[in-house]
Amino acid sequence: MLLAGAIALVALVAAEAHQVNLSTARVTLGDDRGVNVEVGLKGSDADRLAGTRIFDAQHDQVDPALVAASAAPIIAYITAHIAVTGAEGNACVPGAAVLVSDGDGVIFRNHFSCRDVGDNVVYRSTVLTDIDSAARQVVLIGEGDNAPQALLDATNSAVTLSAPAPSLLATLERYLVTGIEHIFLGYDHIAFLVAVVLWARRLVPVIKIVTAFTIAHSITLSLATLNVVVIPSNIVEPAIAASIVFVAMENFFTRNIDDRWRITFAFGLVHGFGFAGALREIGLPTNAVVTALAAFNIGVEIGQVAIVSIVIPALIVLDRLTAVDSAKPVRAATPVYALSALIAVLGSYWFLTRVLDA
Repeated sequence: MLLAGAIALVALVAAEAHQVNLSTARVTLGDDRGVNVEVGLKGSDADRLAGTRIFDAQHDQVDPALVAASAAPIIAYITAHIAVTGAEGNACVPGAAVLVSDGDGVIFRNHFSCRDVGDNVVYRSTVLTDIDSAARQVVLIGEGDNAPQALLDATNSAVTLSAPAPSLLATLERYLVTGIEHIFLGYDHIAFLVAVVLWARRLVPVIKIVTAFTIAHSITLSLATLNVVVIPSNIVEPAIAASIVFVAMENFFTRNIDDRWRITFAFGLVHGFGFAGALREIGLPTNAVVTALAAFNIGVEIGQVAIVSIVIPALIVLDRLTAVDSAKPVRAATPVYALSALIAVLGSYWFLTRVLDA
């Protein structure tokens, strides 16, 4: 089991931590039954979806000239993956779509006439979710900064424009699941948690470590998401990678797990800013900020507990398999050192790539 975890970590070297497959949309229903739709895509996602080359990764920008030249396939993709209809499925009449550059991404715009489709108007989108079931689309319903939000995904691809904002229970469920998914896709957070508990053989130190990490990242996650304290991602992301290298290398010099909750708390503050970056991408519904923030935090905590609940029993089983005296199994140094070295290499790789991409 532990070997399988090591192999999985190796396989994730090329994966980008914190990857959030996210698109945004603003959908406005006018008094004339006309619907304005704007869909925003990261330039790299547009290239991936439409086979274009508009995104400059080195400068994290799209080239406006290339956007103009490559508009047709991007428009065709988005047009094929959104729909504005009546509640019974009868389609609204689309206008002529346009595509404009917007910093590191593109914005698709179109107008739909919905005079003859009945009372309710439904917006549907499978943008990104058609190739990745983990993708999301944040939909702002109406004008202004305080417009209600909906979160679409592979299992929920539609929102009724004339319907009330999602209930608190629906918001709680969505952000809870999003938090769980984020910790399992945050390979750097997983590497940190694994490294920090490799010498653990008793439950109490593990509880202290997980609790310290949770309290710390909850503090900075809340502060950063609410824009009280904001640190640029080009500082946060390398710092997270550096924390992984530190705890992995520390395993070579000390086996004192009892006091490790202190360093875990300190690094948890850094990781919280990383969680906040992902949550800011998704956005918080203006009618349920506290609920969404709490649910996301709880989801992250559930994911952490699940990871530790897999790692610790695997280590205990390994102790028994490698013990000379089965009555008094001890933690063998070789697997701890091997995994620590592997995690340190991963952390170093992430650190270098994030510094160079900053």
